[in-house]
Amino acid sequence: MKRVRDVMTTDVESCTTLDNVYEVAVKMKELNVGAIPIVDKDQLIGMITDRDLVIRGIAEKKPNSSRVTDVMSDRLVTISGDASVEEAAKVMADHQIRRLPVVDGNKLAGILSLGDLSTYKFSNESAGEALSDISTQLH
Repeated sequence: MKRVRDVMTTDVESCTTLDNVYEVAVKMKELNVGAIPIVDKDQLIGMITDRDLVIRGIAEKKPNSSRVTDVMSDRLVTISGDASVEEAAKVMADHQIRRLPVVDGNKLAGILSLGDLSTYKFSNESAGEALSDISTQLH
């Protein structure tokens, strides 16, 4: 049974609470990613997604100089690198998230994305089911 640490992305760029919303958006563009973890002294404290920038930033007319803590999501669902890939897929489906921060204690160890699941030899059927569950709208 494969573990999350075997398939997660470990080369993860992050921002800190000293960065502003504009800096996060530029980093997303440069890295071609839709989410950036926010750390404080290596401790994961939040995530900012492209959707967060739109909903909590632009739509609320916040300036580009706004603090990341004003826009980030701080109620995070995380998983340990020791968890099974199947358990991670279930967590992602249950919470309808496409990116799952992997932590060692509170320290960011990596990110498990839907893309990581789809490229892993973990059954394509299971990856498809996870995608379907993650994409389903809650009623």
